[in-house]
Amino acid sequence: MPTWIVFALGAALSWGVYGVSLHQGQMLLKSPLRALLCVGVAYFLIGVLVPAGALIAQGQLNNFDVKGTAMATVAGALGAIGAVCIIWAFRNGGLPNYVMPLVFGGAPLVNVGLSMLVHPPKESPNPLLWVGYVLASAGVYLVLRFKPS
Repeated sequence: MPTWIVFALGAALSWGVYGVSLHQGQMLLKSPLRALLCVGVAYFLIGVLVPAGALIAQGQLNNFDVKGTAMATVAGALGAIGAVCIIWAFRNGGLPNYVMPLVFGGAPLVNVGLSMLVHPPKESPNPLLWVGYVLASAGVYLVLRFKPS
């Protein structure tokens, strides 16, 4: 199995558990802002200290390209905004078994569409792509409609 698949599956597992864990933390803390603060601390510890330490150890904590730094920072902000949106969805009555299928069902559709805009395909997409969009949307509907109560 290629290494990238292992990491992609690790992300799917982490994010699959994320919503339930975040919702439970928010309920136990009795505050969405306390939960968001804890998410921020975790992002800082894992997303700042680990790569900073590794870059320092490799002597590479320098020569950051301005455009690359800006784009990566925007990506980080989008991730944080997504976390805030999930927290506020929970705060406003959403439950993980509703919120997360919408997030994880919608995100790939947005990703493929935006990826095609940013990196236009050399050929017209196969019409089955649009069938995939319909099936992915139908899948989200089916998961939400027939989830256990």
